[in-house]
Amino acid sequence: MSPARPCRGLRAAVAASVGLSEGPAGSARSGRLFRPPSTSPVAPGARLLRLPGSGAVRAASPERACWTEALRAAVAELRAGAVVAVPTDTLYGLACSASCSAALGDVYRLKGRSEAKPLAVCLGRVADVYRYCHVRVPEGLLKDLLPGPVTLVMERSEELNKDLNPFTPLVGIRIPDHAFMQDLVQVFGGPLALTSANLSSQASSLNVKEFQDLWPQLSLVIDGGPIGDGQSPEYRLGSTVVNLSVPGKFGIIRPGCALESTTAILQQKYGLLPSDDPCS
Repeated sequence: MSPARPCRGLRAAVAASVGLSEGPAGSARSGRLFRPPSTSPVAPGARLLRLPGSGAVRAASPERACWTEALRAAVAELRAGAVVAVPTDTLYGLACSASCSAALGDVYRLKGRSEAKPLAVCLGRVADVYRYCHVRVPEGLLKDLLPGPVTLVMERSEELNKDLNPFTPLVGIRIPDHAFMQDLVQVFGGPLALTSANLSSQASSLNVKEFQDLWPQLSLVIDGGPIGDGQSPEYRLGSTVVNLSVPGKFGIIRPGCALESTTAILQQKYGLLPSDDPCS
């Protein structure tokens, strides 16, 4: 297996470049079990860029420069194999290139997350789902649920990095209903691995200050402002996770914040039956 440094070694050169023509980098994954970092107070170490307005809506012309700066900075860091904090339509997340095995390992390490727990894949368009998954549901169903606060679990295709969730043939797909995230994935040009921005087993984050203890281990934090009202517990439920890998059935793996609307679409519009085992 090749060393885990190639995608890291490009970071300085890519970040200094103004061009965005290079594709995502990749390298081998470490097999270690990762421990959580210290939770003692630390000084912020990551570069912080604030999106104009709410962050979830594309910036108007006078503020477009700030939006573009954040987009270019995030793409450069991701292509160099770094981990970046980003806003989504549900929670703040940690994102890295799904093709960079070293970056995947970094996500597990800094969260203190068990490597037996999968990472979701964030895409920019419904059309991309067909490249990275074997889809066994109507295209209309995908378009009814995506973009949106749901994670759709399907059989993965051979296009995904084998070091991403190597213990399962399935993968969870996210297309957040968030303008910056959609722009980010499309400009990046490949799938992003995505998970919540918090230490494993701790509360999820609705604003950037809530995961400030992770900042020193991140290269960039994109501040899109508070998500929801920034306080209510229901906003911390994350996306609704649905298994769609079995034809004609669906299984709710995590209820999340969009359970009622999601199950209504699956059952009433498409006639899918609930599975006794949500994970199969």
